[in-house]
Amino acid sequence: MIKFICFILMVLRICKYVLVVLILFTNMACGQKTQTLETLTSNSGNDTLTVAAGCFWCVEAPFEQLKGVVSVESGYMGGSVVNPSYEMVCTGTTGHAEAVRIIFDTNIVAYETLMEVFFTVHDPTQLNRQGADVGTQYRSAIFYKNEMERLKASKLIEELDASAAYSSKIMTKLEPIGPFYSAENYHQDYFQNNENQPYCRYVIQPKMEKFKKVFEKYLEQ
Repeated sequence: MIKFICFILMVLRICKYVLVVLILFTNMACGQKTQTLETLTSNSGNDTLTVAAGCFWCVEAPFEQLKGVVSVESGYMGGSVVNPSYEMVCTGTTGHAEAVRIIFDTNIVAYETLMEVFFTVHDPTQLNRQGADVGTQYRSAIFYKNEMERLKASKLIEELDASAAYSSKIMTKLEPIGPFYSAENYHQDYFQNNENQPYCRYVIQPKMEKFKKVFEKYLEQ
């Protein structure tokens, strides 16, 4: 049984990378870009949150469903290479994590709600991996903008650990925010655009079903 489960996980991981290669040859990827936080939050009440929780396809999808979320963008953060490509990040040598940048309206959805979603849609006790995706690029991380955010996130992690919410200690890293490099075009809105792909059906869809049950009252109608 264990061997069969391992085989399925390996197949799903291979499917993910095959899909990426196929899309690369059928879509023109636009150049990556960086934007200042001032530009992104120019509208009164808007704020940003950048997190990493494994494959950004899996993380982007649930946040896009929340009321008050203005936009969600997949990209790369936390590394030393300027303007990295997906292929470079996948080697695990650039230091980047697959991350999502969330712009949200603080008048509608609270930072604490987004944190609740973050700790629900992935397993924060896994170190440098999520399921079959292994490497530092799949680490669990919160990229804080200031000391207040760092303290908020740190306190929340301490409370979750103290309450034994998980069977193991939370491994989520708190990292100072740095340049965010937008991922290639074909990564954006991946689940919305590829719901029938094997990785979406067998990996992302079950997570989405769980997410929708837990956070029903926070979802866009």
